[in-house]
Amino acid sequence: MKKSLYSILALMAMLIAFTSCEKDEIENTATVDMAGEWYVHVSLVAPNGEELDPDWFGDGYYNITTSNTAANIATEMWLVDPTCYYFPYQVKINADPSTMTFSSASNSENLYGPSAYLYKNYEMIAGETVTVTDGKIVKGGAKTQSGMPADYIEFYISFSDDPFIIDPELPAGCKIKVSGHRYTGFVNDEM
Repeated sequence: MKKSLYSILALMAMLIAFTSCEKDEIENTATVDMAGEWYVHVSLVAPNGEELDPDWFGDGYYNITTSNTAANIATEMWLVDPTCYYFPYQVKINADPSTMTFSSASNSENLYGPSAYLYKNYEMIAGETVTVTDGKIVKGGAKTQSGMPADYIEFYISFSDDPFIIDPELPAGCKIKVSGHRYTGFVNDEM
């Protein structure tokens, strides 16, 4: 009898152990192909496409992110640049995963608010709103510093009341271009 009881208890313990080892399927977010961390730089581009300044903000290369919103739908994402010295931004963008393109509505709210740098140094309020245009992600469209393929990101961004882009010494219609590749985490890929 004791032997049967031990056998039953051992069998129950094994069943509990096997059923507790089952793993739940983890689902991806709706924007999984477009979301990620990106290693980018900001340049000033003339209306004819000529790059006038390869480091317009003076920050060199740095990281930004794209991620799903709390609604987790494929047609909207967050675009976040918390480290930019002049114009940090967090803006909701419209996304199209089928074409890997994105943009924002004109003058979308910048959740970081106006530029603290400009307010502190120039006593001006600028950057309360953001407009993102012509955003695209190209799978395998970039080469990292180490020569490995990576996804490419590019978009144009403008900020409300940006005092630098309306400089009379610049050609009319200049744009701020953000471009780079998916962040790899490898030191050799950081420029």
